[in-house]
Amino acid sequence: MKPFFLLLSLIGMISVTAQTSAPPALNAIRQGDLKKDLYELADAKFRGRSAGTLDELNASMWLADRFREIGLKPAGDNGTFFQFFNLWRNRIADQSLIAVNGKKLELWKEAAISQMANTNIEGPVVYLGNALSMNTSIDVKGKIVALEAAPDGINMNVSLPTWRYTRNIMTKYGNALVNRGAIAVIFIADATAEKGWADAAENFKRGNYDIEGGPNVWVNTTVPVLWLHADMKNTISSNAVLKANIVIEHFAYPSVNIIGKIEGTDQDLSKEYVLYSGHQDAHGIRNPINGDSIYYGADDNASVDVAIMASARAFKLKPAKRSMLVVIHGAEERGLLGSRWYSAHPTVPANSIVAVLNGDMIGRNHPDSAALLGVQSPHRNSSELVKMALDANTDGPKFKLDTLWDKPTHPEGWYFRSDHLPYARLGIPSLMYSTLLHPDYHTPLDNAANIDYAKLKKMAEWMYRTGWKVANATKRPATDPGFKLER
Repeated sequence: MKPFFLLLSLIGMISVTAQTSAPPALNAIRQGDLKKDLYELADAKFRGRSAGTLDELNASMWLADRFREIGLKPAGDNGTFFQFFNLWRNRIADQSLIAVNGKKLELWKEAAISQMANTNIEGPVVYLGNALSMNTSIDVKGKIVALEAAPDGINMNVSLPTWRYTRNIMTKYGNALVNRGAIAVIFIADATAEKGWADAAENFKRGNYDIEGGPNVWVNTTVPVLWLHADMKNTISSNAVLKANIVIEHFAYPSVNIIGKIEGTDQDLSKEYVLYSGHQDAHGIRNPINGDSIYYGADDNASVDVAIMASARAFKLKPAKRSMLVVIHGAEERGLLGSRWYSAHPTVPANSIVAVLNGDMIGRNHPDSAALLGVQSPHRNSSELVKMALDANTDGPKFKLDTLWDKPTHPEGWYFRSDHLPYARLGIPSLMYSTLLHPDYHTPLDNAANIDYAKLKKMAEWMYRTGWKVANATKRPATDPGFKLER
């Protein structure tokens, strides 16, 4: 009988060990809460939550109400959940004029401006031919030049190729012409550019954005870059004259970070924070796809927002030794502007933030796979934080982790495109959780109906498990010495 009782005892010990390895409030993360919250945040009433619009601000108010319901304490400015900041925007004014041989072209439909410049020029066009075979010995200094775009050598096997193509064409062919003194560059669209015209023009007409102190607060280029349709090739190549009077509008409007906290239980460690990071903005109203023009942003990035609110519910139920800080950033899609602002103007001492657990798109793709970025050198800035996150995966969801997207050679450069980056640049241990891109990325099909809620629950649990380990560790995770990103 003794072996039998010994076996029962061992089973009991194993059971206790398994139970104690899980954080105490893991059951507070519920699939039903995640689904309810996500359907509300990605609802049509918020019209895609475009940064710097009332839609983003309305969604921010909704998030603050959820923070209050959960029991988070305000951790923004002036005793509120909010930290407002200005977006500075530059865009082409409606009175701008593009004309060829005296014929005015309709802006964005017949002509598009991909590089803004305050300029008023008129002169003959020097046609250089196809980009692949153009004569590079022609003196272009002080001249308006035109060439036909060509895709040779440009990687189209990337996300949002219609958004990126014109930029890649400029990098491959246009920059050299500007460096040689061209005063304007005209690209004649090839088949690839024609296919992506609507998407590209939509991006061009929105202009660019920055925050105070950033490099793009004011547009400082002097060389305009234009795109014309393929049917303009014969006109442009036959002694054409271009007149371009381009006016840039410059103005500010608000975006906002939403910030709440849960205080830790340890007298000393509670002065330190584990920061959970997401972003609330998406891409607003754009070109319709299948009759729908709302870019709901369910996976990107409502999935993360509802997941870290689920973690907040768990920490509120059973607080950890360290405090928890939830920051849902504004204007991520405009260039990580909210996280750049908060990392430069934190509402808690910057040196009290021991780790940043950021998520971007965590609700799609294969149910058993995920990715953790910031694990491999040169992106890894804390081996100790990485170990905690990997151990949390082993303890819980046991995702098969992708190892390619964190490499500096990956064409997407995914590590550099989310809100952990400004914190990592400051040396704060930082990670990014993701289930990676999918064909519905930045389209109306990124909607609440297409989320895998069982997988989202597992991702939320993984982020919570990691945060629990960090929040209760005797020693904060150290930043690796010599950390330096490749760009």
